[in-house]
Amino acid sequence: MNRFAPALVLGVCFAACAPAQSMTPNEVLDEAIAHESTLLSVLQARTPVAETYIQELASDPDFGTIPTTDHYFLGKVDLSHGITDKSYLSKASTGSKFDLFAHFLTIQYLPKGFAQMMLLDGGTFDRNHYEFEFLRREFLGDVRTLVFAVTPKKTAGAGHFVGQIWIEDRGCNVVRFNGTYSGSSNRNMYLHFDSWRINAGPDLWLPYEVYSEESHMTDFMKIHKAHFKALTRFWGYTAPEERQGELTDLTVKTGDVEDKSPQAADPSPVESLRAWQRQAEDNIVDRLERAGLIARAGGIDKVLDTVINNLEVTNNLNIQPEARSRVLLTTPIESFTIGHTIVISRGMLDTLPDEASLAAILAHELAHIALGQTTSTDFAFADRLRFDDDHIVQHFDLARSPQEEEAANKKAIEILQQSPYKDKLGEAGLFLKALGSEANRLPALTHPLFGDKLVAGHDVTRMAALMQTAPQLQMDRIDQIAALPLGSRTRLDPWTDEIEMIAMHNVPLVSAKEKLPFEITPVFLHLTYMNGQKDQVASK
Repeated sequence: MNRFAPALVLGVCFAACAPAQSMTPNEVLDEAIAHESTLLSVLQARTPVAETYIQELASDPDFGTIPTTDHYFLGKVDLSHGITDKSYLSKASTGSKFDLFAHFLTIQYLPKGFAQMMLLDGGTFDRNHYEFEFLRREFLGDVRTLVFAVTPKKTAGAGHFVGQIWIEDRGCNVVRFNGTYSGSSNRNMYLHFDSWRINAGPDLWLPYEVYSEESHMTDFMKIHKAHFKALTRFWGYTAPEERQGELTDLTVKTGDVEDKSPQAADPSPVESLRAWQRQAEDNIVDRLERAGLIARAGGIDKVLDTVINNLEVTNNLNIQPEARSRVLLTTPIESFTIGHTIVISRGMLDTLPDEASLAAILAHELAHIALGQTTSTDFAFADRLRFDDDHIVQHFDLARSPQEEEAANKKAIEILQQSPYKDKLGEAGLFLKALGSEANRLPALTHPLFGDKLVAGHDVTRMAALMQTAPQLQMDRIDQIAALPLGSRTRLDPWTDEIEMIAMHNVPLVSAKEKLPFEITPVFLHLTYMNGQKDQVASK
C-alpha cells in the first residue's frame, strides 16, 4: 500500500455534493471517489499520532475468549512518502511492548500495517481498479449513508481494498469501510478491519478508530494458531500552534487604565522556588501536549479537579500552587504527577468503574503533592525541551522511588478515610483486585510509559491496603463490575485533541462473557455532523 499520489497544497477545500435526494447512487459514489483523493492530500501534510493496542486471545469454556498476552505501539504516521511510522517507544526497552515489530510465533505485527487501515487505497481508489455495487441506505447514528460493495478488478493486483463502504449523503464522504485488502497468502496476510472516521470540520471526515479481529477460522490463522483483536486510534492532526486562538481573539481596551499589582515587592525566596518548580512543570506538560500525548485542557479536567477538590477540602489540605489535572491520551493504565499536575491516562479513565475508584487513584497522586515530593526542576531550562518527539518517553522518566511510593500509599489511605468516598473504598479495592488478576496476561496495558507500575506480576503495589476490605472478585457474577472495557468513558476530538467524558447506556448484561474488563471491544460510533444538526428521516 505505498501507491500514493504526490502531495497537493494543504489548503484544498472539500467540495460539498448536491443533496442526495437529487443524486443517483452512482453520482454519490463518483463524488466520494474524488473526495478520497482530496483527503489523501490533506493527510499527506499532517503527521498524526497512531496508537495500536493488540490483545491475543484463547478460547475459554466460561468466557468464550480471554486475552493471553498483548502488544503496544505508539508513534506518528507520515503519509508524505507512502506510509512511514516513527515510534515513540525505544527498541532497546524490555519486552515486546516496546519492539517495533511484536512477534507471536511466526507472526509479525507491523505497526505500519495497522496505520495503513486509515486509508481505503493509497491513490488508486477509482473505477479503473474497482467494481462497485449499491446495496442499501443506512443510518450510522445521526448520519444517513449509502452503502456500496467494493471489489478490486482482477487486473488490479494485490493490496487493494475489498469489502463495503459507507458514504454520508450530505457531503459524499466515506465515513466507514469494512473488509480487508486482497492478496493474502499463507506467508503474508492482510488483516480484516472496520475503519471509522468522524466529522472534524466542514465536510472533513478524519480517520479516527480502526477495529481489527482475526480468529482460528481462516487457513492462515489455523496454520499459525493465532487469534487476536486490535484497536488503532489516530489523533493529533493539528499542531498546538494551529489551535491557539487566544491571541488572535484578544480584545484590548484603551483609555484610562490603572496598572496595579497585588504585590509591589519582589517575590519571597519561597515564592521564587514555587515559581521555578511551576515553570519546570509547565514546560513538561506543554512538551507532552506538543507531542500529541496530553489532551488539550478542557472540560474533562474540571471533572477531575472536582474530585481532587473534594479530597482537599475534607482533609484541610492547603496546596500551593494549587493541584490540577490533565489527561494522557494513551491506553496503558497509569497515573503520575508532574509537580502539582496530576496526570491520568485515557486507558485508566476508561476502565475505572466508579467515582470512588477514580478518587483512590487521584488520592495517591495528591498524596505525593501533599508530602512535598516534587518533580526535578531540570526542565525549567527551555533548551532541555529541544529533542525529537520519538525520544520523549526516554526523556521524561516520572517514576518515583519505592520509598516515595510507600509514603504516598500511606498518606492516600489517610486522605480517603476523611473523604466523601470513605464508605465506598471497597469498590476501589475491587478494581485493584481485577487489575492484579489481569496484569500477567496484559503486560503492555499495565506497563506505564512515564510513571510507576500499579502492579508487579500479580502483586498490586499501588494502594494495596484497599483490597483488604474489598469484596471477593467473582468474574462469573454479572452484577459485579470490577473494571470496564477500554473505550467506556472517553471520546476524543482528533483534530483539536480535546477529550470529554461520555455517558454510557446502562445495558443489563446477559452473561459474564459481556463484562470484558480491560478488553478491546468492536468500534461502533454514533456519527454526527460537527454542527450537531441531525439528518431527518423522510416521512412516507
